[in-house]
Amino acid sequence: MNMKRNILYALFLGLLITACNDADLTTPGGQETESADIFIPEDAAEGELLVKFVPEMTEILDQVAAEAPAMTRSGIPSTDEVLRILGAYQLERVFPVDPRNEERAREAGLHLWYIVRFNPEADLKVAIGNLRLLGEVSKIQCNTTLKRVDNEGRKPVAISSNRLKGAPCLADAPFNDPGLYHQWGYINRGGYDFAQEWAPTVAGSDVNCEEAWKLCTGDPSIIVAVLDEGVMWSHPDLSANIWVNEAEVLGSKEDADGNGYAGDRYGFNFVKNSPIISWSDAHDTGHGTHVAGTIAAVNGNGEGVCGVAGGRDGQGGVKIMSCQVIDGSYSVSLAQEARAIKYAADNGAVILQCSWGYNSALANIMMGYTPGPGSEEEWAGLYPLEKEAIDYFIHNAGSPNGVIEGGIAIFASGNEYSAMPAFPSAYSKCLSVAAIAADYTPAGYTDYGAEVDFSAPGGDTEYYGAIGENNDGTDWENPNGSILSTLVLNGQPAYGYYEGTSMSCPHVSGVAALGLSYAVKMRRHFKAEEFIELMKSTARELDPYYVDQTKVYHYNHSTPGYSTVQMNLNDYRGKMGRLIDAGALLRAIGDGAGSEMRVPNITVAPEANYTIDLARYFVNGENLQYNVTGVDENIATAALQGTILVVRGLAEGTTTATIEAGEAKQTIAITVRKGNGNGWM
Repeated sequence: MNMKRNILYALFLGLLITACNDADLTTPGGQETESADIFIPEDAAEGELLVKFVPEMTEILDQVAAEAPAMTRSGIPSTDEVLRILGAYQLERVFPVDPRNEERAREAGLHLWYIVRFNPEADLKVAIGNLRLLGEVSKIQCNTTLKRVDNEGRKPVAISSNRLKGAPCLADAPFNDPGLYHQWGYINRGGYDFAQEWAPTVAGSDVNCEEAWKLCTGDPSIIVAVLDEGVMWSHPDLSANIWVNEAEVLGSKEDADGNGYAGDRYGFNFVKNSPIISWSDAHDTGHGTHVAGTIAAVNGNGEGVCGVAGGRDGQGGVKIMSCQVIDGSYSVSLAQEARAIKYAADNGAVILQCSWGYNSALANIMMGYTPGPGSEEEWAGLYPLEKEAIDYFIHNAGSPNGVIEGGIAIFASGNEYSAMPAFPSAYSKCLSVAAIAADYTPAGYTDYGAEVDFSAPGGDTEYYGAIGENNDGTDWENPNGSILSTLVLNGQPAYGYYEGTSMSCPHVSGVAALGLSYAVKMRRHFKAEEFIELMKSTARELDPYYVDQTKVYHYNHSTPGYSTVQMNLNDYRGKMGRLIDAGALLRAIGDGAGSEMRVPNITVAPEANYTIDLARYFVNGENLQYNVTGVDENIATAALQGTILVVRGLAEGTTTATIEAGEAKQTIAITVRKGNGNGWM
């Protein structure tokens, strides 16, 4: 340790809780410290812990990392003594350095999280107990693996694009995609051929795309991060709406944009730590591609299906960023999951689409479920890194100069038939989505509870009968109330039916993306919490459908042999959230919800240029004539090139510029100053 670090450590040590000495430590085979309250999940990685250091250790950790990127010690004497006894051989920062976003990552404390790898034979309880004694450590958790919420017994039913072209047409359909007829979750006019006499469909049990699409169909500036299986970015019904990192070459070993991930052209595979998004493993189900299609399958291309925010005729849909957290039979660890969430925020996503989670705390053990956390406090205590990553997305996605400041994290409630949604869905800062059938009633499998924010179509074969029950299961003619979307079959593009809260969740993500797309068109700005409240206030009540009624499930999977089960719908009152309504949401935005977009103030260095597209800040801005006045040309000049404003700094100082666009007018500040050299280092 050099002299500077010794001084720093001495200064900080007095501020900390007393660290352990040699007498406090145990070898892996020695006597345990107090560990009765330490919970070790069954799938916890051996010889590995996630550790967050206190902020006072920042400079020491930075210096050690700068001197030895492949860290084997922290540079903190008491911590290193514990690590030595545990047989530690590597310390790795959980989040790679992204210079563009490092400052805000440090403000959130994410730079203090490390993966500590040590002797896999060491007892994890002993390791946690010893690390808890250190004043330099603030949080510790096991590195477990993420779980998907969909029931593995609910397999997709795939069909080819050719067979889909035989589907009947929806009368007065807004688009010519052949599958739209069976996408009842978007437009439900009742009377579907999958309905049984005892299981009707009810017109309007949908997310009201028909009304919304008259106003907007999507906008490519809105990015939705799909944390799921890999999204087939080459699927012909998705490729036009896939997010592309133009700076990167797919699979390159060079990190061209400096975001900490090399070759990430379409997103990143966090399971394999690779830029190659995959979808052809024998255990892949097409789940991520199905979810992505509900959000952004291309509308009006005469192919396959529609997406809630898929644009029109191959242009204008929202973009899908694939953050792969499931690859075949493998899933990410919690450290990799946290990286995926931060990656989404740092690379432009404003919506986090997550059809996965832990089991509900009320999941039935007799059905083979292991109950998950039962309260926000318990979840945050067990998985603090996950919570901090989600909080980072919620607080840092978007832009104060864009349509939304902050991000929206949307999670499926779960499929365990339980009266409480699973975490992270149940987290108060996330949106929890339950599933309904085509008659407004709860899907048989859905988790529900006071924590649920929204419901959306998820399908219900327990009510309508299994897909393909009366045929070979490969025909559009017998979908039986499931959700149709894009799919992958044997590594090739296809379409197919799925059901679950995994399917209702992207309906809500798609509506949120569609609403933000319309905000782009109308040049309205929202803080994330404002937009969420607007989504809730424009959603429809479901409780009127749950009064003194009983729903009969003829194929209920929660009982042996799929015996008939009756469910009292009164039990769901106040516990299914509200039915998301795209039409009502867009109407509210058009009526002036949110605030007017404002041209941001500009800071530029002397002899440097700053460019900004003014069209982004005025309604119909692409077609307006602009004029700029009031600039002190001793400080800066302002020139227009169509809708592009070019400001050149001349001398340090501050001036203003008044921008006229048609009948609209805005005044901004222009500051010219030299760079101060401040950065996260």
